[in-house]
Amino acid sequence: MALKTVEVIGHSNFGSIRATTCVYKGKWIYEVLISSQGLMQIGWCTLSCRFNQEEGVGDTPDSYAYDGNRVRKWNVTTTNYGKSWAAGDIVSCLIDLDEGTIAFCLNGISLGTAFDNITRGAGMAYFPAISLSFKESVAFNFGSRPLRYPVEGYRPLQDPPVADLVKARKLLGYLKNVIHIGIDVTEGKLVEKDTSVWQLQGEPTVLITLAHIFNYFAPLMCKVYLVEDVLMTFLLSILERGGAVEAHPLIQQLLDLMWLLMEEYEVHECLKQLLMSLLRAYRFSPIIPDLGLQIHYLRLTIAVLKHEKSRKYLLSNVLFDVLRSVVFFYIKSPLRVEEAGLQELIPTTWWPNRFTKEGKESKEVKEESAEERLRRRAYERGCQRLKKRIEVVEGLQVQILKLLLNNKDRGGGEASRYIFLNKFRKFLQENASNRGNLTVLCPPEYMVCFLHRLIAALRFFWDGHKAKTPATLSSEEAYIPPQLFYNGKVDYFDLQRLGGLLSHLKKTLKDDLAAKANVLIDPAELQAVTMDDLDEDEESAMSAAQSQRPSAALAIGGALARPGWLSSPTLGRANRFLSTAAVSLMNPRRPLGTLEKIKVRTLTVEQRTEEDIEGSHGNEGLLLGRPPEEPEQPITENSLLEVLDGIVMMYNLSVHQQLGKMVGVSDDVNEYAMALKDTEEKISRCPKRRRDIHEELLKSQKVFSEKLNHLSRRLAWINVTIYSKEKMQDIYWLLRVCIRTIEHGDRTGSLFAFMPEFYLSVAMNSYSALKNYFSPVNSMEELPGYEETLMRLAAILAKHFADSRIVGTDIRDSLMQALASYVCYPHSLRAVERIPEEQRISMMKNLLAPYEQRPWAQTNWILVRLWRGCGFGYRYTRLPHLLKTKPEDASLPSLQKPCPSTLLQRHMADLLRSDRDLAPSFLNSVLNQLNWAFSEFIGMIQEIQQAAERLERNFVDSRQLKVCATCFDLSVSLLRVLEMTVTLAPEIFLDWNRPSSELLLRRLAQLLNQVLNRVTAERNLFDRVVNLRLPGLESVDHYPILVAVTGILVRLLVDTDVQGAERATAVLLADPCFQLRSIQYLLGHAEPSALAAAPPATEKRHFSLHTYTDYISTEELAKVDKMLSHLSEESKQAAATTLPTSEEDLCPICYAHPISAIFRPCSHKSCKACINQHLMNNKDCFFCKATITGVDDFTKPSSS
Repeated sequence: MALKTVEVIGHSNFGSIRATTCVYKGKWIYEVLISSQGLMQIGWCTLSCRFNQEEGVGDTPDSYAYDGNRVRKWNVTTTNYGKSWAAGDIVSCLIDLDEGTIAFCLNGISLGTAFDNITRGAGMAYFPAISLSFKESVAFNFGSRPLRYPVEGYRPLQDPPVADLVKARKLLGYLKNVIHIGIDVTEGKLVEKDTSVWQLQGEPTVLITLAHIFNYFAPLMCKVYLVEDVLMTFLLSILERGGAVEAHPLIQQLLDLMWLLMEEYEVHECLKQLLMSLLRAYRFSPIIPDLGLQIHYLRLTIAVLKHEKSRKYLLSNVLFDVLRSVVFFYIKSPLRVEEAGLQELIPTTWWPNRFTKEGKESKEVKEESAEERLRRRAYERGCQRLKKRIEVVEGLQVQILKLLLNNKDRGGGEASRYIFLNKFRKFLQENASNRGNLTVLCPPEYMVCFLHRLIAALRFFWDGHKAKTPATLSSEEAYIPPQLFYNGKVDYFDLQRLGGLLSHLKKTLKDDLAAKANVLIDPAELQAVTMDDLDEDEESAMSAAQSQRPSAALAIGGALARPGWLSSPTLGRANRFLSTAAVSLMNPRRPLGTLEKIKVRTLTVEQRTEEDIEGSHGNEGLLLGRPPEEPEQPITENSLLEVLDGIVMMYNLSVHQQLGKMVGVSDDVNEYAMALKDTEEKISRCPKRRRDIHEELLKSQKVFSEKLNHLSRRLAWINVTIYSKEKMQDIYWLLRVCIRTIEHGDRTGSLFAFMPEFYLSVAMNSYSALKNYFSPVNSMEELPGYEETLMRLAAILAKHFADSRIVGTDIRDSLMQALASYVCYPHSLRAVERIPEEQRISMMKNLLAPYEQRPWAQTNWILVRLWRGCGFGYRYTRLPHLLKTKPEDASLPSLQKPCPSTLLQRHMADLLRSDRDLAPSFLNSVLNQLNWAFSEFIGMIQEIQQAAERLERNFVDSRQLKVCATCFDLSVSLLRVLEMTVTLAPEIFLDWNRPSSELLLRRLAQLLNQVLNRVTAERNLFDRVVNLRLPGLESVDHYPILVAVTGILVRLLVDTDVQGAERATAVLLADPCFQLRSIQYLLGHAEPSALAAAPPATEKRHFSLHTYTDYISTEELAKVDKMLSHLSEESKQAAATTLPTSEEDLCPICYAHPISAIFRPCSHKSCKACINQHLMNNKDCFFCKATITGVDDFTKPSSS
């Protein structure tokens, strides 16, 4: 049996484990501490039970289990039993072999007998056992520690150390007597004293007595059971009198006594066990209404940590090493609302009835009824009561952190803050690099609480320092100076930098480091570091030539996607080593003639001292290597900067995703509220005679109301602990810290590449959290300086989405997506419009760069958003044919009402007009992508159509449908960008003095005709696939694509001057694919032949723009009519005037136009359109591959 609790973690799908001890008669108990609330079956089994990955405890005969995840009991078959458990609960497993029963308790409350008549007799003995899923974890207490909930008549499997307990209690009694009684020297007698003010003074009699007691007491205090049962209980009893922790100096005196009278190893073991017992007690205490148990254990923790010597020992050896102490900063949320007393605290429940997810009121605004208002106010009062209670616990947690961040306690070595910093960094490293190793990982729900408490403590010290030294910055202006990212003083492990890998940056930017920041990197030393580190790991068998390969590749690794071997542990270590690699410096304080290199000690995280961090006498500590762009004003204490940097990293590691996860509860409330509303409406409509239906509906109503009562109380808890206004302000503060840090880093030019990627991620994610996760409870608009923050973030996104200093594809994509979502919402779009003009123009220029060299779908989508609301029939939020389907989540960027930006459109028009090279290269790339996207789409719908017509397996791969729909959406959005260009700068196509405009117009006409022909042909492929109405292809319909094409044609043929319209008409009609019936189709004019042929019974409604009067204005429709009559007239005339051409006079490439160009020097011929298009991508002759030096007009010689 174990000396301490046994921890079990699931490493396989459904692993089982059995204890090594068994029982065959009598009544026995053991406890299981639930650390995670997933799938587990806990109970008893016999030796004959055989388990595998599918069958565990309770799935075989003679094994019995309770499963609080599914709330069932198992013994081959399963039935409902017990209550659901949550992380932090304790399950007691009881077996009575005299009566043959098995029972379970949850947090000391009996769940009743689970099994009776269990098999007994010769050879039958029962072992404690558990089966659990992957990553689930629990701890067993067989009696090595006092049982938290002992049950009378049942023995723990491990006997308590009775003799030692008697001894320890007796000795403790003696100790109390010594404290209670003082010696009155003058009278020569013993007197009663107030124990709370007892002090360890030099009275020899008292000291000798105490030394004698401790001689026996100390060895006992190294035993887990006794520390928890005797010492912890005694210390808690001292604090029970209430009052502030400072009001109980006795605990400090007792700790002094322990350090004085016990051997060092004894004190160490005793403190370690005491803190671990406190932690376990804190974590596994049930939640009661006033959180009294949690407060009780936190107060004792504070009292112990107030003792300087004990605090430093615990910080150095226990807190982050054994305990992962962030548990002390966590407040668990109750799953079972009743037991936590939330019903008494929040007697009235309420939930929003008329809100959409965005927190915006839905269309049918009903005035809040008087009853609803009363309920809401009562609920809000309940939430306030809960908040006050939770704030007490949070205040104590912050107090613990203030003790750990104390930097004035220099008695006996390093101040606490510097020990904390090194441990904190190591904690971050484990969480950043061990994404897979669960024993080390800190659960995200702990991280969220830890982050908020750490921000509170940090800002307390930061503003305290500001009060003492007014020249420094207040915490409202906090940021991380850029030199932290490149001077190697802070370890960023192998986290990616904006410019790639650190080793690569050090090689490529070493001149900039020397020039700007006076940081010299000794190349030989850097090389040696890399080699030694690799050789040591790869065994010396690896030849030197091979060992050069990885480091050479490291240099270019930043620019490429990270190859697999780069993430090997070996190189990871090499990389980490490089991040603190020896950096030598120039000393700028002397005349530049006599430069000296100063070697800076390379320190691992563990060895750094206060001086290395804070600096002293000309040594700048962490702030070494200040770039010229950085102001000289001191920011704050350097150590606080490192804590702040760690906070930003924590947000990135797991806090953000946890914030997103917890929103699920409010989503559930909304869903149930809608279901309840729906049920109540059905009840009111239910006919009297249908009693059966009425009863069923009433049952549903009851279920929904109960669930909502439960959820609204749970939501109150989550809103206080995670989404309260104060927590929102913390996240907002973090967003502003990141914005300022990025702005300062950006000013350093090329050195910006050293900034870790997570700063940009946190800036984007924290904004998205404020907007999407906190929104219904607290509005972001109320935050101070909100408008300015929004604009500064917009400037960062606009500048850096195409920043060449940022190489990571993931972070570039994130920036692009953030900008795309920014322009969808009116208030953030206005922020983009408020950034300085040159930044706006440069952003538009980057958006108009040719699409071939980058992921273009996102930029295209940004341009479309800036246009949406201005195009032809383009004022919709949802497509007309989707209005009747289920509404999606209204907060999605794509479902925002159109909010076009005329300002940014104007910039775009100016750029396209003024830059002669920009327009053709941009438009050519848009036309190329449109050609690709539409061709892909047509190819895919052919496959889908074939699959749908097959009889044997009538289903299509959903991924294929998704890709197909995406290609369609891309085609529509590319057409919209073309419409935008044609509208804003028509001269690019119609002013033929521009070198490429005729060619662009021809390509445009060719693509528009192709799209029209494919979509409008009678009984064609497109029609058939649209009519299948396949799930996944909802967005594929005639309307979006035909209106986009119509918009371009109307702009070219109607809304333009006479000359432009003539040119456009000529080019359109000259295209061999042009068919007038495609234009007629738009207005519902079907072909006469088709109508005659079709029997009247199957008369199908034809597409016509006239049916979409809600979406298309009468003015727009009139233009389409005008265009149709214009084209009808022109095509008649063209048909009359064109002469038949003989085949040898046709262009041998397209066979559509007569030959009109001859190439130099090879004299091959084609039409102008074909050769111009060919030359845009290739300079070799289409026929003989000779390089073309020029193209001349060709006119056919007269018939001689």
